[in-house]
Amino acid sequence: MSYLDTTKNVYKEAALTPDVGLCCTTKPIWELPGLKIPKIMQEMNYGCGSTVHARDLTNNPKTLYVGVGGGMELLQFAYFNRQKSGVIGVDVVDEMLEASRKNFIEAEAENPWFKSEFVDLKKGDAMNLPVEDNSIDVAAQNCLFNIFKADDLKQAIAEMYRVLKPYGRLVMSDPTCEQPMNETLRNDERLRALCLSGSLPIAEYVKALTDAGFGTIEIRARKPYRILDPKHYPTNELIYIESIEVAAIKDPMPNDGPCIFTGKAAIYYGKSDYFDDKKGHVLLKNQPLAVCDKTAAALASLNRDDIFISPSTYHYDGGGCC
Repeated sequence: MSYLDTTKNVYKEAALTPDVGLCCTTKPIWELPGLKIPKIMQEMNYGCGSTVHARDLTNNPKTLYVGVGGGMELLQFAYFNRQKSGVIGVDVVDEMLEASRKNFIEAEAENPWFKSEFVDLKKGDAMNLPVEDNSIDVAAQNCLFNIFKADDLKQAIAEMYRVLKPYGRLVMSDPTCEQPMNETLRNDERLRALCLSGSLPIAEYVKALTDAGFGTIEIRARKPYRILDPKHYPTNELIYIESIEVAAIKDPMPNDGPCIFTGKAAIYYGKSDYFDDKKGHVLLKNQPLAVCDKTAAALASLNRDDIFISPSTYHYDGGGCC
C-alpha cells in the first residue's frame, strides 16, 4: 500500500468517526459577526492553523480549498463570498466529502446567511485539480502538502499555481521542522499521513514555492505545534515541530529573485526626516518599514550607522517595501 493509500484510509476513518486529537487545532480561529461554527466542524478541524485571512478575501474572491476536513474553513471562506459555488472544496476521500455535506446542513441551521450551495464540493486529487486554469483568486490548503513526497509536492504546488489568476494567492498552513527526520520517521506512512514525517525546514518549504514561480512569499505566523518524543515515536531525540502560515502570491518573478517576507523591518534614525535608497524604498525617521529579506540585505550592505534591520520575526501582516 502506498503512502497516499494510507492517507486516504486515515482520513476516511476520521470522517466516519471524528478524531478530535488528530490535529492540535480544535477551536475556530476567526470569531466573526454572525458566524457560528457547528461543534462537529470544530471536532473535524484537522488542520494546524488557519488559512482564512480577511485581507485576502475582499470583493467576493473565487476560493479553492483542497482537503476539506469537516468543512470549517470552507464555511469561513463562504462568509466572504456568499454566492453560489463561490467556494470550491476538493477532496479525494468520498467519506470526507459526504461528512462535509452533512455538516453544512447544521451550519445552515446555525447561520441564517449561509446556504450549502455557496460551496461546490468536488472529488479530486491535489495533483490533478478539477479546476480550470487561471480561475481562482484565493487557493488554500491546511496540513495537506506535508503529506506529499518531493515529486508529488512539486506537482501539487504546480497545480495550485496553474489554477490561480495572476496575482492570486495560495494560502497555506503546514508543519515545519528544522531538525532532520531519521529514516524510520521519514518512511512511517501513518506519520506522513498525519503530515508529521514530511515536515520540511522553512527554507526548503519556501524554495518549493518560488521554484514553482511564485514571486512573493509572506510568512504570516510561526507557532509551536507538536513534539515527537522517543517514548511515543521512533526517534532517539526530541523533535520540535512548528506550524507555519504562508501566503504565496502569483505575481511576476523579479529579475533579482523573489520577495520573501519573514517579518524583518528597517528603521532609519539619522539626522534627516527620511532616507531614500533611490530604489523605491523610503524610510521615514523612526518609522519601521516592513521589508523583504532581499531589501533587508541590500540596506544592510550599505553599512550605515543610522539604519537598523530587525531579525526575522516570522510574522508578517502586510505593507512594506514591495
